[in-house]
Amino acid sequence: MEVSQELIHKLEVGGGMRHMRIGLAVLAVLVLIVGYNWRDFRNLGTQEAMDSAQVGRNIAQGKGFSTLFIRPFSLFLVKRHYLETHGLPGLGQTADATQIKGSHPDLANPPVYPFVLAGLMKVLPFHYVIPKRSQGFWGNDGGFWRYQPDFLIAVFNQLLFFVIIGLVFRLALRLFDSTVAWLSAIVLLGTEMFWRFSVSGLSTMVLALIFIGLVWCLVLFEEEAREPGRGAGRLLIFALLLGVLAGVGAMTRYSFGWLILPVLAFLLLFGGERRVIVAVLALVAFAVIMAPWVVRNYKVSGTPFGTAGYAIYESSGLFSEFHLQRSLEPDLNQPALHVLSSKLMANLRPIFQNDLPRLGGSWLSGFFLVGLLVSFRSEAITRLRYFMLMCLFVLVVVQALGRTQLAEDSPDINSENLLVLLVPLILIYGVSLFLMLLEQLRLPLRELRYVVTGLFCIFACLPMIFAFLPPKSIPVAFPPYFPPAIQTFGGWLKETELSMSDVPWAMAWYGQRQCVWLTLRCTSDPKDPDTHEDFFAINDYLKPISELYLTPLGMDRRFLTQWVKSPDQSWGTLILNIQMARKVPDYFPLHESEKGWLPDQLVLTDWKRWTKSTAAE
Repeated sequence: MEVSQELIHKLEVGGGMRHMRIGLAVLAVLVLIVGYNWRDFRNLGTQEAMDSAQVGRNIAQGKGFSTLFIRPFSLFLVKRHYLETHGLPGLGQTADATQIKGSHPDLANPPVYPFVLAGLMKVLPFHYVIPKRSQGFWGNDGGFWRYQPDFLIAVFNQLLFFVIIGLVFRLALRLFDSTVAWLSAIVLLGTEMFWRFSVSGLSTMVLALIFIGLVWCLVLFEEEAREPGRGAGRLLIFALLLGVLAGVGAMTRYSFGWLILPVLAFLLLFGGERRVIVAVLALVAFAVIMAPWVVRNYKVSGTPFGTAGYAIYESSGLFSEFHLQRSLEPDLNQPALHVLSSKLMANLRPIFQNDLPRLGGSWLSGFFLVGLLVSFRSEAITRLRYFMLMCLFVLVVVQALGRTQLAEDSPDINSENLLVLLVPLILIYGVSLFLMLLEQLRLPLRELRYVVTGLFCIFACLPMIFAFLPPKSIPVAFPPYFPPAIQTFGGWLKETELSMSDVPWAMAWYGQRQCVWLTLRCTSDPKDPDTHEDFFAINDYLKPISELYLTPLGMDRRFLTQWVKSPDQSWGTLILNIQMARKVPDYFPLHESEKGWLPDQLVLTDWKRWTKSTAAE
C-alpha cells in the first residue's frame, strides 16, 4: 500500500506525469509509423524515385555517377559534345561517342540525393535480389509483396520527416508560443501528403529539410541584423550558410536553385548596413557549391544541367509527353518563346485553381491566405511572411514552366511539386490565425476551447485518418511495375548487355541491367527511309539490343491518339501485328518469347535466354 502511494505521489508531484505523457506520445508516434507502413506502404511507383535509387546504388558499388537508365536524348547530348570536342573518328578508328558500351554518365539527376542514398546503402543491409519465397512482412501467402530496398528508403525518409517536424516545432516556438508550436507539429504529423512523399522514394524530404534549415538561417540572420549583438562576423557566417544551403538544395533538385532570388531579396531588404556585402557573399557561396557539378556536366555533355536543363521544352508545343527524352535526333533550334509563354499560361491555371487552394492536401492553406490580411507585432514574423510570399511567387512560375509528363503520370506526388516545400511554414501561420480567431470566440465554457482545438486537428488530419480506413492499399505498384517479373527478365541478360523498355527506370532499379527508353519509332518497314530516332539506330550502330520489355504502360494505350496520330505509330503497328498474328515480323531481330503473346505485356529476346541462366555466366 505504501509503495503504491509513493508511486502515485511521484506521478503527481515528482514529474512522473510529464514522463508518462512523453512516453504515451512516443508510443502513439510508433504506432502511427508501424500502422501506416503496414497499411499504406507501396513499393516505388515513380520514374524519378527508381532513377535516383539506381544511380545511388551505382555510386555505392563503386561505378561512379553512372546510370543504367539510358535516355536516347542523353545519348544525343553526349554524342554531340564528343563530336564537337574530338571530331569524327578517322578511317579504321572506332569510338564510343555515346558512352553506351560502358558506364553511361547520368545527366538527369543532381548529385546530393543519389549520394545520400549511396551512403544509406553502404550502412544498411540492402538485399536487391528478391527471394523465391517471401516470408512475413515482405510476402503474401509465400509470394512477393514488398521490396526490401524500397522499404528501407521509405523508413529513412520518414526519419527525415520527424526531423522536419522537430525543426518546425522549434521554429514555431521561437516565432510564436508553445501552443502554436505543439499544434503545428501535430497537424504536420497528420499531413497525409508528407507521409506519401516519405514512402515515394523521392528527394522531397531531403529538400524540405534543407528548406527548413534555410528558413532557420534567415530567422537568425534577421534577428542579428535587427538587433546586433555579436558582431558583424555573425551576419557574414549566416550569409555564407544561406548561400551554401541554397546551393545544396539546387544540387538536390535543380529547380530549387531559383530560391536564391528570394534569399538575395531578403538579404537586400533586411540586411542592414551590410546588405550588399552579405547578398554578394551568399551569391558567391551559392555559385561555389554549384560550379563543380556544372563543370562536370559541361565536360560530359556540353550542357550545364544535362537532360534536366531541357525540362522547360517538355510537355509544350515543341515536345509532347516524353518525346524529347526518347529522341535520338531532336530539333532544338525551333523558336520557343511563344510556345513557352503558352506553356506558362496553361500551367498557371491549374496551379491557382487546384494546387494553391489545397496546398499540402489540406484546407489549412486557406487560413494562411486569409492570414495575409492580418498584421503581426513581431517584425521577424512579418518579414518571414514576406520571404514566404516571394518564394511562393518564384515556385509558382518555376513549377508552371518546369511541368512535364511526370506530373501527369503521378499527380501531387512527383519531383515537380515544389509548392509542398512551403507547407510546414504555411501550417505554422495557419495555426496561428486559428488560435487568434479562437481567442475572439465567445464560448459558454472555457474548456470548450480544447474541444474546438481537437476538432480543428481532426479535420486538418482527415486525409491521414482515411488512410487507416478500409480498403487497405496494395503495396505493389502494379500496373505497370511487378519487381519479381522485372528482375527475372533482367536476369536473362549479362551485365554488359542492353535491353529496351517502356519502363527503363524499373529495369535499371529492379532488374539491375542497362536499359534504354523506348525510342520514338520502330521502323515497321525495312525500306522506310526514316531511320532516325528508331530501334535500329541504336541496335545497328550503337549497341545491340538483346531484349525488349513492354508493360501495360506501353501496351494499354489509346489506339487513335497515342498510336496512330503520334510518332509511336510504328511501335503500335509492331505490337498489333504481334498480337493479331501471334508472330514477330521478319524484319524485327528480337523474335523469341517465353510465355507466348501476353495481353498486358510483351517480352522479346534475341534467343531463348530463359533456357539457360545468363546471369551466372
